[in-house]
Amino acid sequence: MVTIKDVARRAGVSITTVSRALNGYPDVSPDTRRRVLQVAREMGYRANAIARSLVTKKTRTLGVLISGLRRDGSADGFVLELLCGMNDAAADQDYELILFHTNPSRQRRKSYRDLCHERQVDGVIVMGLRLDDPYLREVLEAEIPCVFIDVALEGENVGYVTSANAEGARRAIDHLAGQGHRHIAFVNGHDRADVSRHRLAGVRRACAEWGIPLPAQRVLDGGFEEEQARRVVADLLQRDREVTAVFCASDRMAIGAIRAAREAGRRVPEDLSVVGFDDIVLAQYVTPPLTTIRQQIYEMGAAATRLLIGILEGTAEERRVVLDVELVERASVAPPRT
Repeated sequence: MVTIKDVARRAGVSITTVSRALNGYPDVSPDTRRRVLQVAREMGYRANAIARSLVTKKTRTLGVLISGLRRDGSADGFVLELLCGMNDAAADQDYELILFHTNPSRQRRKSYRDLCHERQVDGVIVMGLRLDDPYLREVLEAEIPCVFIDVALEGENVGYVTSANAEGARRAIDHLAGQGHRHIAFVNGHDRADVSRHRLAGVRRACAEWGIPLPAQRVLDGGFEEEQARRVVADLLQRDREVTAVFCASDRMAIGAIRAAREAGRRVPEDLSVVGFDDIVLAQYVTPPLTTIRQQIYEMGAAATRLLIGILEGTAEERRVVLDVELVERASVAPPRT
């Protein structure tokens, strides 16, 4: 195996110079850097990551901390698509990813700082934290650079990536109202999710602009889960026969709403229109194919990685990235029956 000593001997410089040239230090002249890099390539030298981390005090490893990761939550492919975006963006900039999981029980046993130090990560992308999560304050107070997915918090070492959630909700209501619907229900996630608050705000604003009433009994908690959404929509359809459309804050909940309508003998979209949010792969294969608000899920993961690396390397000018959304029209919406 070719060592850094071999490269230094062939290039006619010190081992320290080779190390600093390979790691991009600015005190190495351009000519020397080119000579060292050329020799390293010719000799087939491959840097030892552990040795490099001892010199630079950085591992070039990013943590991905997911709270509440469960097998039954993986069916929609949302997390996988996020991870693919993160992995590709990290590889583009010569970083590695390491995945670790937490939940309230683990958080009581081990602090966020200890968790990160054990895994020797330079920074962390955090996803799945609720607004009442005990780790939230720890993440904000730790010196470890961090980027949140879908939690709008900023600081010197903290940034976030999210979608235009309020705008997406507004577009969903605009679409339903434009089709003639005036009795619309909203199935939200839960009030401990930052995105739920933004999507509810967007729904309220759009309904107000259209002059559509949104009484409290038409704002439901689906918990971002298909089965819970099915139950609450089934109850809604029994007690509120006027409702002609349901907007759900996730596609999984929208699929639950379609099931509830079918079980109640209501046809989608003839008797009940349904709109989702996310545009997961399943959205185009359900019956009928789901009209939804498309998030840029892969790009969200990639943007989070690029932002974190920017914070680590001092190149990030902003601490927030808000990605646009798009209405995708399929077959689950139709004008209400008169």
